[in-house]
Amino acid sequence: MDLNDNRTYETPLNSRYASDEMKFLFSSQKKFSTWRRLWIALAEAERELGLEISQQQIDEMKAHVEDIDFEKAAEYEAKFRHDVMAHVHTYGECCPTARPIIHLGATSCYVGDNTDVIIMREGLQLVLSKLVEVLRRLSRFAEEYKAMPTLGYTHYQPAQPTTVGKRATLWINDLLMDIEDTQRAIDDLKLLGSKGTTGTQASFLELFDNDYGKVRQLDGIIAKKMGFEGCVPVSGQTYSRKVDFRVLSVLAQIAQSAAKFSNDMRLLQHMKEMEEPFEKNQIGSSAMAYKRNPMRCERMAALARYLMIDSLNPAITAATQWFERTLDDSANKRLSIAEGFLCCDAILNLYLNVSEGLVVYPKMIEKHLREELPFMATENIMMDAVRRGGDRQELHERIREHSMAAARQVKMEGGQNDLIARIAADPMFGVTEEELQGILSPEKYTGCAAMQTEDFLKNCVQPVLDRYQAVHAGEAKIKV
Repeated sequence: MDLNDNRTYETPLNSRYASDEMKFLFSSQKKFSTWRRLWIALAEAERELGLEISQQQIDEMKAHVEDIDFEKAAEYEAKFRHDVMAHVHTYGECCPTARPIIHLGATSCYVGDNTDVIIMREGLQLVLSKLVEVLRRLSRFAEEYKAMPTLGYTHYQPAQPTTVGKRATLWINDLLMDIEDTQRAIDDLKLLGSKGTTGTQASFLELFDNDYGKVRQLDGIIAKKMGFEGCVPVSGQTYSRKVDFRVLSVLAQIAQSAAKFSNDMRLLQHMKEMEEPFEKNQIGSSAMAYKRNPMRCERMAALARYLMIDSLNPAITAATQWFERTLDDSANKRLSIAEGFLCCDAILNLYLNVSEGLVVYPKMIEKHLREELPFMATENIMMDAVRRGGDRQELHERIREHSMAAARQVKMEGGQNDLIARIAADPMFGVTEEELQGILSPEKYTGCAAMQTEDFLKNCVQPVLDRYQAVHAGEAKIKV
């Protein structure tokens, strides 16, 4: 059977959802070429510290970083049941001069763990670029709609009005926290270095004739060659698996933010106030031709659920490592880290797509707001009546009675909200319906929403956009 045909399973994250850039980071080519770069860095560092390794051997290794014979490696792995040794031998076949010094003094985690850290950092950098791009798009949206009144909701029940732009700042604020956490995770990542089988670097102490000073220098040289500031100070054979949990926790938090946004959008689309993009030939339902389902936001919610749960994998793995290492981390790690990054990438691709094409329906927003505004205006109406000599407690009770009656007419009889007409007809308030209509200007009930949005965009968002002005994610391609 051809393993590349359609009769074999392939994760949907790879075939349907994630970008080519993120998929490449977790490809075999990226992984094993990074192993080779690490073997080169090790050989160069050992040569600089005095071991008998020739420049010819290093040049030979450098000439064969990308030309990996995967079939040969698979044959060796079937024979040895050991992936690292399979690739040592595969690399050695195309580097016969360097073969004796490849992987000198190292254990499997030298290439495995260091490569994982390198790939996670590059993955986080790609994630960060997409977060920044979503931030740009939503900040433009918030600026455009900062003053447009809309009905606010608490408990998904009508509450005091806010603005469309102010609501968007809630999504943006979550993104700012995600950007901060992602950058911190990038900055905090350190290589494992060359720690040996139990973290004691015993093999390197032997290689350097008990010169501990050179052993100490080795990690720093390797880190610098691989673009890192340093290595972890102590370890067993592996870096602490808490690192994986910290990284996936950042991705899971991004999933939380995206799920919040997508769920809000699904509710808004139900109310016909806002919609995600809907393409000309898109079909919403195989049966109901009129439907415009929020399928992208629904997919965001579905993928976010998966990613939030996926973060439990490294949490349990970190908690169950025995002493200097066990191997029950490996198979789980291969799945959870790669799938976590591919899933986060897929979520952000959708977030980019939806945030760029948000559709707003002002008339529907105004309609829903005006249906509920009489209830929102009752406190102002009551205060005005008090200033004209009314009793606050009596007025409060009368408004409560009128409000219950108006709500009953809406809910039980399907009628219009006639609260304003009821208050105008009540001599206790001493006000005409025309005067009351003047009170029902939506802008009067949004509080500081527009000003808060301006302040937030200027003082909190713009400094972040300025910091990352050179960071661009490019176009988000949605396949399905």
